[in-house]
Amino acid sequence: MTSLLARPLCWFRCWNRSRVARRRQRLGRDVAARNADYDAWIRLYDVLDDETRSRMRRRIARLPNAPLISVVMPTHNADPTWLRAAIDSVRTQIYPRWELCIADDASTSPESLAALRSCTAGDPRIKTAFRRENGHISAASNTALGLATGEWIVLMDHDDLLSEHALFWIADAIAKHPGAALIYSDEDKVSEVGVRSDPYFKPDWNIDLFFSQNLFSHLGAYKAELVRKVGGFRLGLEGSQDYDLVLRCLAHVGAAEIHHVPKVLYHWRVPAHSAARSNDVKPCAVVAGETALNEHFLREGIRGRAEHVGPGYRVRYELPAELPLVSLVIPTRNALKLVRKCVESIVEHTTYGRYEIILVDNGSDEPEALAYFAAMQSAGVLRIIRDDGEFNYSALNNRAVSAALGEVVGLVNNDIEVLSPEWLSEMVSIALQPGVGAVGARLWYPNRTLQHGGVVLGVGGGANHAHRGLPEGSGGHCGRACLIQSFSAVTGACLVIRKDRFEAVQGLNETDLKVEFNDVDFCLRLREAGLRNVWTPYAELVHHESATRGTDNTPGKHKRHAAEVDYLIRRWGKSLAFDPAYSPNLTLRAEDFSYAWPPRVRPDMQLD
Repeated sequence: MTSLLARPLCWFRCWNRSRVARRRQRLGRDVAARNADYDAWIRLYDVLDDETRSRMRRRIARLPNAPLISVVMPTHNADPTWLRAAIDSVRTQIYPRWELCIADDASTSPESLAALRSCTAGDPRIKTAFRRENGHISAASNTALGLATGEWIVLMDHDDLLSEHALFWIADAIAKHPGAALIYSDEDKVSEVGVRSDPYFKPDWNIDLFFSQNLFSHLGAYKAELVRKVGGFRLGLEGSQDYDLVLRCLAHVGAAEIHHVPKVLYHWRVPAHSAARSNDVKPCAVVAGETALNEHFLREGIRGRAEHVGPGYRVRYELPAELPLVSLVIPTRNALKLVRKCVESIVEHTTYGRYEIILVDNGSDEPEALAYFAAMQSAGVLRIIRDDGEFNYSALNNRAVSAALGEVVGLVNNDIEVLSPEWLSEMVSIALQPGVGAVGARLWYPNRTLQHGGVVLGVGGGANHAHRGLPEGSGGHCGRACLIQSFSAVTGACLVIRKDRFEAVQGLNETDLKVEFNDVDFCLRLREAGLRNVWTPYAELVHHESATRGTDNTPGKHKRHAAEVDYLIRRWGKSLAFDPAYSPNLTLRAEDFSYAWPPRVRPDMQLD
């Protein structure tokens, strides 16, 4: 007989199994719908016609110095059908100045060897080397690299496909960005029967996202002299040898030398045994990725360590032995219930050892709230700054920051509730890294759908939160909803930054942006000053959004909102059109990273 205590647990387990099953079913439907959408998107925007090919060829003819591009391909016991398709995808390139350098790593399959010899015979643009001993992918790649004579190297697996305009866009990027040393493109997957799916529409260079996953990957192009300078591929890093290669190249190039082509130029084959399907298939690749990252941190003097979690890697940065004091600024007017929950959740659940709470009281008049504030101040839990002026979120925070004692400041809304005890340690550890401006947190609505996953510019005409409304447990676009990464902006509802960096850009704009978009404008000024803004999913809090100030539902609020949107557009219009942390192939009509119909075309991607 089931005990009274066990019955609720049994009910919960059954309910939870049912919930998981429903979620899997829903995700399956969502994947099918996305794939159908992508098929339609390809037909409309990613199929070349003869006129486009002619324009590309005219552009090639006008290139002042068309580079020779060496496609490096290691192979071992390749499926003959896929190997032929891979080689043919190089042969049919619109861009003509290429060579294909293939190294067979002592294949034992007669069919694979026969296919390789028949595909390459009689074509002087294809060079082959047949290794006598199997050395695995790094050694084979180095052998293929030894055949290359081009100024640029492109990496390709023996069962994947290049789009017919892949090398054209690489050559075009080299011509338009002569300082480039590393170039990467968007990619998708191709099934065993040739069906394309799962596009990864990538952002421009994003070092924090790169530390979370191999953003570079396919299609990657490298200056040949740079590859040789760093010694080619390292033995022992098989599975993540290209990740390691880029990490070693970073010691010799700056962010301005890394260029992104927002076109799907590479189709990654996903047979059942492929790492493209699941990291569980090739755990050695995961271990190699951790090794490559951690050795990079050691070389660069970065005090942190990477470990593989979920869809990518998590970097844990070390805090200094002497923790900096953090001043947490909480503006409020009354709202006793929310403020109590906010303050108590910080005090009870925060593991970071050195912080002060500054409560900015903007004209509270409820006796219960005033009594609570006074009691907390008397107990040494917080200190109060009183400001009876009109509500001006920017001015309230600026005043508090100027009075803050901490080396680091945190802007915290009064409707925030702590979930993860390490939230402040995580955010401070990132904020102290060189080149970092503001750090944002992962904020959830009370129903555990995502409220803030970073801020994307241009969405809705101004800016909006990435992946807003995404259910808990969902990874978002290619895992981006659960990976540390840079965004152009993060929300001021929970934002951590070094005080000197806050003051260096004169804080929040209290003249033009009293209520909205002050955090976006602030982050863009940080970016303008050469700093990057970072979002972390490992600082988790609940945000009871606009619980005290309400929504913009009065004529006066509508007028103020319109004026603040207008200011944002006037001040940052060019930045809003092409957010480097977001893809022009993704929509500006919603926050869900769905496809853009049509894609926006960057000025540097225009065909003549």
